[in-house]
Amino acid sequence: MRLRLDDLQEPKWLSEGGRRINGQSWIEPANVSTLVMEVNDDQAPRVRIRVKECKRGDADFVELTMEPGQARLAVGVFGTAPLYLTKKAGELYASWDLTLLRPHLRADRLVPRVVARTLTRQHRYTSETLFEGVYRLTERAAATFTRSGLSIHYPDPTEHVLEPRTLRPGVDPLMALDELLTDVIRQAPTATGRVGVELSGGADSGNVVLAVKASSFPEVYSFGLLVGGSTGRQQHERRRALVEHCGFRDTATPAMQHPPFCAGGVRDLCKPHDPAGAFYQEAFDVVREQAAARRCEVMFTGSGGDEINAHHSRTQAELPTPHPVPWLGDKAVRALAEVNEHLAPIPVLPVPTLMAFGMHNPGFLRAGIWPVSPLAHPRTVRFMEQLPHEHKRGKALFRERIRRAGLPEWVAAPAEPENFLAVLEKGLRSYGLPVLDDMLKESILVDLGYVDGKALAEAGRNADSAPVVPDLLCDVLALEVGLRSLM
Repeated sequence: MRLRLDDLQEPKWLSEGGRRINGQSWIEPANVSTLVMEVNDDQAPRVRIRVKECKRGDADFVELTMEPGQARLAVGVFGTAPLYLTKKAGELYASWDLTLLRPHLRADRLVPRVVARTLTRQHRYTSETLFEGVYRLTERAAATFTRSGLSIHYPDPTEHVLEPRTLRPGVDPLMALDELLTDVIRQAPTATGRVGVELSGGADSGNVVLAVKASSFPEVYSFGLLVGGSTGRQQHERRRALVEHCGFRDTATPAMQHPPFCAGGVRDLCKPHDPAGAFYQEAFDVVREQAAARRCEVMFTGSGGDEINAHHSRTQAELPTPHPVPWLGDKAVRALAEVNEHLAPIPVLPVPTLMAFGMHNPGFLRAGIWPVSPLAHPRTVRFMEQLPHEHKRGKALFRERIRRAGLPEWVAAPAEPENFLAVLEKGLRSYGLPVLDDMLKESILVDLGYVDGKALAEAGRNADSAPVVPDLLCDVLALEVGLRSLM
């Protein structure tokens, strides 16, 4: 979106090539078939434009209300693909794709506390981004743009269930979960019924695929990344059992062939990308390309499963102590005192889930696919908050649901769950350390004082001979390469 305040005096929004245009202003929804744009100009010069999921029930949306001298943006609770905003001389720019705001991004104008959060893995949900003057519209938030500037308005904190409830006699929580997930999935905004589902072989994706099967879509494709090694062999067998049970058309991709920083990937080619994006973007880009090639409208994911099964007290929760990062520069060290400032209020969905959406989901939209995470739907979150702990501990209810579907115990409760640590190690060892060598010669982060070049060089020398490359190196390398890609 590009919005000029001068164009709001006499709004005449016309449809042209997928855009709505008014003077030099334009608005264009993501090229995703599941979204619809609604325009209401009955009260012109006050005009309202809404882009939303084309579905019944609760839907994600972005709403823009314009009148002379003012524009207001508002979003819903889902946070599927966060909107990024910036202004310049009476114009407002916005996009779900941070790279499309590239002309307005400057590496010498970073927000120190956000850089410090990124380098120390103390990520926080907030309207702030790495870049000064560029804001993220968090869930339920609103932004107002006038001649005076751009202001972000946070909503009130969401009320959550503080303690689980006691089940009434005769209530089967598994049946309730089954009906809930199936209903949420059937509401997915698909016109053709051609959908994809991420299938890792774990309990989260296993529960999603069972509900997708029960929803009886005309054409379902499953996709997954195989992690390799003995863990990968067990993962392959679990995926095979679930695919055969559901009858999906499956595509498995060896993640070891597409590790972080690999040749031909987005970081190696320095293609513009979000510096705070996912570590495993290269591998997931391949999955998204496969889903797009099969013309999937929607991709169901297992995101949110860990969060909704978490066993903790919301009244006494504490953040884990971060690991020390020996190569932090003076500027980042000073900024650590501010990592918990300017945070968004408690959201409807779990904070880690919303942050993961921001990292992963823009890639789906670029591929023309709308991501849907049934485990993170507000109804599912509320259900799991009320569930007694014994049904969540160790994902007990999720695993029992897999057993009740007739799948073997080694699928329901694997002895060795899959993880991507070996993939990260290969990426750092084979491709990341050469990036580090280049970074030590010329570095944005070192030059700006966020990273201590001597300490980083020592870490690089130690990593060469160490049995395992420190995974914290991925944070600094990914941030450096991402910043370079945007400059």
